[in-house]
Amino acid sequence: MSDDVELLIAGGGLTGLLLGVACAGAGLAVAIVDRQDPAALLADDFDGRSSAIGYGSHKVLKAIGIWPEIASDAEPILEIRVADGDSPLFLHYDHRELGTGAPLGYIVENRILRRVLTDRARSIPNLLFLAPLAVGSVSATAFGTTAALSDGRQIRARLVAAADGRESPLRCAAGIRAITSRYPQTGIVTTVRHQRPHHGIAVEHFLRAGPFAILPMTGNRSSIVWTERAELAPRLVALSDAAFATELAARFGDFLGAVEPTGPRWTYSLTLLLAESYAAPRLALVGEAAHTIHPIAGQGLNLGIRDVAALAELVIDARRLGLDIGDESVLVCYQQWRRFDALALVAVTDGLNKLFSNSLPLVQLARDIGLAAVNRLPPLKRLLMRDAMGIAGDVPRLVRGEPL
Repeated sequence: MSDDVELLIAGGGLTGLLLGVACAGAGLAVAIVDRQDPAALLADDFDGRSSAIGYGSHKVLKAIGIWPEIASDAEPILEIRVADGDSPLFLHYDHRELGTGAPLGYIVENRILRRVLTDRARSIPNLLFLAPLAVGSVSATAFGTTAALSDGRQIRARLVAAADGRESPLRCAAGIRAITSRYPQTGIVTTVRHQRPHHGIAVEHFLRAGPFAILPMTGNRSSIVWTERAELAPRLVALSDAAFATELAARFGDFLGAVEPTGPRWTYSLTLLLAESYAAPRLALVGEAAHTIHPIAGQGLNLGIRDVAALAELVIDARRLGLDIGDESVLVCYQQWRRFDALALVAVTDGLNKLFSNSLPLVQLARDIGLAAVNRLPPLKRLLMRDAMGIAGDVPRLVRGEPL
């Protein structure tokens, strides 16, 4: 049995779903194959994370028509405050300084994004969503690819996009090497309710073990991304509710009044990964199959969304010109367009984590002075804000809010 499509996407996470919805919405015949049971993916207890959606990423979601279904569950980020422990010196981003009225970004629960993307994927006639299934192997020729699925089915496609995560079986099978490093840290994620409103302000404290981020959610809630030493994190998560609340409050502070953890706690190992190439014959890597960065700046999903926007633009433009969407020229353009962005973010996030985890007094003084200096240089601060929003540089049409 054979199903013929133009684009086959291995992986139905947020990045794979978004790529499928964007390309199928522009008329491409697409198949998404995912290992996970869709019912498990949509369960409330599957993933407790929330994502920082930069303003550029918000424009992508708006351009493909799904933002209206997300907007009511998205909390605008109006300010970002960055502080080094208890230092009186800090960095403060305020959306009003850009003069556009646009927020710096939004905080959205991953379960909301996943539900909206899954519903849209199922509603597009030319998008085939196959799960739970795995792509066992892919063979490429000068004319196309044939993917063998775990149920014995074969799918022929012009191009395969690997959105199958940081362990990416397709990346490994293609012989694409990756630079990897495991951080001696674990991410603890949970949600808290607090007494006072957050007013759309995101806070990042740099503590000795790593960054402690407080991200504003709808209502008097915040998502906590707590980076802790890998050996200590499991013990913290295993504490009683009262003891865990005490540990969390000691790091959170009292600026929002009394804090109460709500819901489960999740832990995630933290890894740096950068693929040495983003492409092989008729194969493109997107999202965490190509790069995994430290959560210190909340840019991981935004980086993947820009991969999607770039690949979708190149593929759709090639198809409209009657060209082969899996041709080497398309993949070379994709590689050149996207790898520098990822390389820069890997370097910045890794460097910041190492810098702010250093407890030497002279290093701490130097970084505190650096934060204060940036805070007093409006042109530099505006440039950094635009970069954090994902709207700086040569961005794809979708990131500019333009349709494919």
